Amino acid sequence: MRILLQYGLYLVVFLSALQVVIARHETRRLFVELQIFERMRDELNEEWGKLQLEHSTWAINGRIEKFSRTKLRMKKPEQNLVILLTK
Repeated sequence: MRILLQYGLYLVVFLSALQVVIARHETRRLFVELQIFERMRDELNEEWGKLQLEHSTWAINGRIEKFSRTKLRMKKPEQNLVILLTK
């Protein structure tokens, strides 16, 4: 009976140690995956910043005015043709 109890305890200790190894392996795997996602996040943030800068460049008033004058052949109306509506 005592030998059976000893083998039972050995089995419990072995299974416990095996569970620790499995948990550490899973932790390392998840940490590597986290680093990959953080790298992707950083790359996407960098790209987002570039896109915001490009958007602000395209939206500059002078650029829009130049485009409207050259490509669309628009011009400012004469002052006497402008009507200001107020409440």
